[in-house]
Order: sequence, then structure tokens, then C-alpha cells
Amino acid sequence: MDADVIVVGAGLAGLVAAHELTSRGRRVLLVDQENAANLGGQAFWSFGGLFLVDSPEQRRLGVTDSFDLAWNDWQGSAGFDRTEDEDSWAVRWARAYVEWAAGEKRSWLAGHGITFLPTVGWAERGDLRAGGHGNSVPRFHIAWGTGTGVVEPFVHHARQAARDGLLTFRHRHRVDHLVTEGGTVRGVRGTVLAEDHSPRGVPSGREAVGEFELAAQAVIVTSGGIGADHDIVRRHWPERLGTPPAQMVTGVPAYVDGRMLGISAEAGARLVNRDRMWHYTEGLRNWDPIWPGHGIRILPGPSSMWFDALGRRLPEPYLPGYDTLGTLRHLRTADGLAGHDHSWFVLTRRIVEKEFALSGSEQNPDITAKDRAGFLRTRLLGKGAPGPVDAFLRKGADFVTAPNLEQLVDRMNGLTDEPLLDAAALRRQIEARDLQMANPYAKDAQVQGIRNARRYVGDRLGRVAAPHRILDPAAGPLIGVKLHILTRKTLGGIQTDLDSRALGADGTPVEGLYAAGEVAGFGGGGVHGYNALEGTFLGGCLFSGRAAGRAAARQTG
Repeated sequence: MDADVIVVGAGLAGLVAAHELTSRGRRVLLVDQENAANLGGQAFWSFGGLFLVDSPEQRRLGVTDSFDLAWNDWQGSAGFDRTEDEDSWAVRWARAYVEWAAGEKRSWLAGHGITFLPTVGWAERGDLRAGGHGNSVPRFHIAWGTGTGVVEPFVHHARQAARDGLLTFRHRHRVDHLVTEGGTVRGVRGTVLAEDHSPRGVPSGREAVGEFELAAQAVIVTSGGIGADHDIVRRHWPERLGTPPAQMVTGVPAYVDGRMLGISAEAGARLVNRDRMWHYTEGLRNWDPIWPGHGIRILPGPSSMWFDALGRRLPEPYLPGYDTLGTLRHLRTADGLAGHDHSWFVLTRRIVEKEFALSGSEQNPDITAKDRAGFLRTRLLGKGAPGPVDAFLRKGADFVTAPNLEQLVDRMNGLTDEPLLDAAALRRQIEARDLQMANPYAKDAQVQGIRNARRYVGDRLGRVAAPHRILDPAAGPLIGVKLHILTRKTLGGIQTDLDSRALGADGTPVEGLYAAGEVAGFGGGGVHGYNALEGTFLGGCLFSGRAAGRAAARQTG
């Protein structure tokens, strides 16, 4: 044996699994097709949001949360409807995860030095039904250090384990096959790729310079999802979401290619819920890209007006920050939209300065650097848009500004192949909404949502602009933002039991094979069901990677 356990994939789930193994004295080979600069994988680039229930941060802000409320929200969002088959383990994973989020998760993270901003975000506010999709309360806890800070302690553990002789990195080793003997997975075989010193996230070469085969008592697959391969995304695009877009921007590096899904299936693992995926509707073309088609997501507050490609205001609950996949379905299925891959925000300078945040560690340098004074200065006390947002306003290809609506629409039409927007039609819709702002109550669902959000102190202080008319000159200039579909997460994958053991077609474990993270649908082959509550992707990597490492340690003990 070359090691006790081989971990395929050096992202967050793989690093957590390796940490659990080496902490128990197991010898680990960490195999990855990328170079050492990419340790931490996709998680490194994330905003660092984590789903916690009834946390001290929530309680300090006056938020009342509980396991019962969170579990009700999770079930309403997931919509599990394959409970006798593809969802059979996903449901169990979901309940176990919510129990962890309401219990040990925060202290476990604190034990690794991970702490949180004092404010708690309210992501995925939902479909406006108590039993439906969405978070009833704010639960989006942002880690100091963003995703980089979440990854950091596990990278440190891995490097220390390497110095101690318990972990060996095999960078630039691409796994092409899982080696089985008598139905038991005993190792991996693949291609050694030419050395490549590309910076983190930049696509690396695929020149083959050799072959390798490695043996172990168990293999844990933690290789991520399919978000960088648009052809695979379109192949599995569900009919319920309409037609797949012809053009999308990419929210993950090029190595998120889904290769290990098919390779694991060849070794006997069952792939489930392939039609479940998570893509954002507020994507921007990055003016300073790192990987091909690099897209950035706007994390919107609730005040921007949202219009489809033809200039029609989106109906509730398809409001900024409410229902990601519901909005995606509407934009792909509403009359006249199948041939258009974009939509629009129309807002004011006052809104963009208060409400716009951009997802990603590199787009939030103050939080990534754990600069608490800088965060307070720029996010809560400062005037103007944060630096990264201001850079997009000045340099981004999807932003236009103008002193009045007619000029704004003219410039918005300049960003499309043909002029689809009519200024008079937009004015009628905006003026109707603006008339709702005269009172502290309204019949407009979005205006109600704005006022509801400002009752939460975390939103009022740092996230939601004071209610005002879009066409108020004092709030201007006006801003138009062209929004693209942004590929991101795979919600289905390798079906696993609660020990992260990969299951075969007959429901029994494939001996010696484990899976964790996005390749396993973050646990069970689809812990989120059809929808996610946000802050649950990094947490899914942590939870399933931990389970896989602990179970594989028991097997190899």
C-alpha cells in the first residue's frame, strides 16, 4: 500500500477529510490535477458564508431562530420528492446537517480558529410562503477571511501533516480510473501532467508526461462539480427550468470539470439527482478575469427593480435576493424570453452604495484580510460604494449610468444586439412602484419586502438603503446592470450513506469508496433537494468531508 487512504481532490472537502485522517494517525495521499497554488479549490474563491442556526451572532441582533424553524425551511426549500429512491439518503443527510448547524458546528469551527462578522446576512428570503422555499430569518454568517479564511486552517493542517510524514501531496496527478479488486476499490490510476506554475485559478496545461498507479485501503473522492463545463450543464439542464441559456458566465475555475463523476460511476457508484443544479441569475462579466468566462455574482439587497430582457418587471417572488431558482425558471420559461439570456437591474446610486456586495474572496479584500477596522470604515460608516463595486461601476462591461431614464434605456439598449427596451414602458412601471413609497405601508410586494428588511437591524445598518423613489434625482444617477446566468453548483452526485460511503445501484456500499463535497451533492447525493438556503455549500463540504475522513479512519484502523 502506498498509503492508508487516497483523497482525490484538494478542495475544502478533501482537506477536511485528510485532516480527520491524519489526526488519527492515518497515512494519506492527496491527489489533485492542479498545482500546489490551488490548494483549497473552489472554496478559496468563495464569500465564506456559512449557515448557522440560533447562533450568538443572531441572538445579539434580535433574531429568534431554532432547529424546528430551520428544518421547516430546509424541507420547504428542498422539496424532496424521491424519498424512496434518489432522495432516500439525502433526507437523512439534510436533517443531520441542520442538527449540526444548530448544534456543534459553530464550536467545531471555532476550534479551527474560524470566527464570524458581527452582522448576519439574510440570503434566499424565499417564495413568500411560510412552508415554501427560503430562510425565515437571517442565517448567512460570513467568516472573517471569507472562503480563504475557511480553507486556511485545513491547508495549514495538511502542510503540517506533510512535514510530520503522514500526508503526501501528489499535485499534477489526474485520476483517470479507480482501481478495483473483487468489487473493492483499492486505489487510483491516471496521468501525470507536465509541471505548471500558473497562478491560482488560471487554467493549467494538460500535457501528459507519464502515468501512475497508487494503492490504498480506501479512496475518498472529493473532486467537485460540473460548473465550468457548460456542455455538461446543458446536457443535464432540467426541463422544469426551460431551455438552457446559449450564453452563460462561469462562476468556478476551469478545473471544476465533473470528470470524477463518470469515473466513480464506472467503479460502481450510483449517480443520482443529476437534474438538480444551482445557477445564479445576477452574474456579471468580470472586468479583470482569472479563468475563462469568469463571472461574479451580485449579492443584492432588496431594492433594485428587476426587469426581463423585454423590459417587463419580474413578478413576486422573483425579487432581488429572494428565490434564485424560481427566478431562473421564470427567466427561462416566460413568454418571449427563450431566446434571451440576460435580464436587468435598474437602480440608483444610493442603492448601489448601500446594497451591492460582490461574491468572492477577491472582491471583498477587507473581510478576506480580516481587517475589522477597514470593514467598519467602508461597510458601515463609509460613504460611496465599496472599492470593488466602484471598480465594476467604472470598468464593468455590464454597467451603464445616466442622469435620466431615457438616456439610461438608450445606453442599456447599446449593450444588446438589438434595442429591446422601451423607455416609456419602463417609466410606467417605475413610476407605479415609486408611488408606493409615500407611506410606511404598501401593496407592492417588493416595497413591503424593503420595509420588512429594514426592521432587522443588520439590514438597516449595513445592507438595505432607506426607501426612496427610483426616479428621485437626489438619489441618482440612475444605473442599469445587465445580468447573466452564472454557473455555480451541482446539487446531485454520488449517492452516499451517513458515513459518506459511496453506494451502488443496489443501495449497498461500494467497498473502499467514499465521496464528499459537491461530487456527492454535498452529502447523500443531494442534501439540498431542489433548492439551497445559501451558506450551505461550504458547510456541506465541511460536514461531508469530516464524515468521510472519520469513517475511512475507522475502516483503516
